[in-house]
Amino acid sequence: MTTPTHRMAGPEDAATVAALGRRSFTETFGHLYKPEDLAAFLANHSEERWRQELADPAFAVRLVEAADEAIAYAKLGPPSLPFEPRGPSIELRQFYVLAPWHGSGLARELMTWVIGEAKARGADDLYLSVFIDNHRARRFYARYGFEYVGDYHFMVGSHADVDHVMRLPLSRAHAG
Repeated sequence: MTTPTHRMAGPEDAATVAALGRRSFTETFGHLYKPEDLAAFLANHSEERWRQELADPAFAVRLVEAADEAIAYAKLGPPSLPFEPRGPSIELRQFYVLAPWHGSGLARELMTWVIGEAKARGADDLYLSVFIDNHRARRFYARYGFEYVGDYHFMVGSHADVDHVMRLPLSRAHAG
């Protein structure tokens, strides 16, 4: 495998990140949904929506590429989950790594950036939501010290999945 390179994504990367988001979500979860629900959800990964977020300084997206192909990204943004933050907070909105790169250490590298960026932005807590049946991701987040906060209904089209909302107090963040 080619050595991955990490960089901040900008508005010019909107098409690349949109395509990667659609591909990664479909690769991981596509088999769980009716085609119309999956299509409705994937519409959220439009190039225009990504262009807007990538131009907004409230968001930060770290893009990882190898051999001129986008293979992973992490997106931080303002809290949007239905919870009451305890103080200055940020949310890990998406954390996608294509399957061939699972177990390569790439996710660990991305999480190091996520935690560092969250701290640099002045957050005390980092929140995320994770599908209750995504055991691999739940184990990954637990290694970093994320704590269960409550449940959240994550909509994929008209299908409601149960996600766990999790919080990492950044004062206790560790290397996983």
